[in-house]
Amino acid sequence: MALDGVEYFRSKNVHCEHCMTRHHTDGSVSYYHQMLGAAIVHPDFSEVIPLPPEFIHCQDGQTKNDCERNAARRWLTRFRVDHPQLPIIVIEDGLSSNAPHVRDLRDAGCHFILGAKDTDHAHLFEQICQRQDTQDYELIEEVEAGTRISRGYLFIESLSLNESNEDVKVNVLQCLETHPDGSVHPWTWVTDLELTALNVRELSRGARARWRIENETFNTLKNQGDHLEHNFGHGEKNLSVVLALLMLGAFLIDQVQQKRNPLFIAAWQKKGPKCALWEEMRHLFATFEVSSMCEVYEAIAHGFQRPSLKALIKRPPGKASPDDTS
Repeated sequence: MALDGVEYFRSKNVHCEHCMTRHHTDGSVSYYHQMLGAAIVHPDFSEVIPLPPEFIHCQDGQTKNDCERNAARRWLTRFRVDHPQLPIIVIEDGLSSNAPHVRDLRDAGCHFILGAKDTDHAHLFEQICQRQDTQDYELIEEVEAGTRISRGYLFIESLSLNESNEDVKVNVLQCLETHPDGSVHPWTWVTDLELTALNVRELSRGARARWRIENETFNTLKNQGDHLEHNFGHGEKNLSVVLALLMLGAFLIDQVQQKRNPLFIAAWQKKGPKCALWEEMRHLFATFEVSSMCEVYEAIAHGFQRPSLKALIKRPPGKASPDDTS
């Protein structure tokens, strides 16, 4: 389960009572909305299954801006009410690897794999260096067949997340990937999962699938014809939120069809970019009377007959049409 925040509205003119604000040095004010998105992701599939988000906006009766950490706490509480027994592994970026959020994840009964950076977690990386100095770590290495990409997995158990929260213990997994051209890509994650030589490869792949909420979710919604950031109507209170929810509902349907509907896939392959597919669908709805989505997908995938245009008008007997030159 990937969690990440995204901004879906910003304006210097249009705003509502729930808008958050940014005050700029030139004296101007920007109004904006964010949400904490959630999606079930898998490293082997480009499709994602979005879940209801938690909106990040000024709450009723509050004057301070809301934040992603508070939204995550609300999301986890609501998620466990809706899905009390569902086992999940939450994957997030380095901003989420902090003690309060780790405690929230544990309280919600969620496993986690969270990014970590040396610039934000100096105490954690000092412990990693100390463990390496004392040889108190495990390391496995491999070369990917056919690509000559080499990977080293270093993993250590039970380190303090930071100096002020010594009681919050995490396990650390580092992956160092080296490509034939000499480029090196390092990653570090903290997790509550037990790390062994048998599972670090899969846990690393799962952690890197976090990008699917940015690329296959937010990027798709913003740049592939859904226009997530477009102000279709902001309203005075909740309209912006309602429109964002409707868009996510449509996106969920599209993702399920992309995975399981052969006709949808055939139509998509015929048109190319998704924005072209959406435009063709709108054209067919505006031009023809259709009885099902099946008809729409079949027409796009296999072609259709275009009828001649006939205006609904009665002319007096014997009067020729304006373009009749016979």
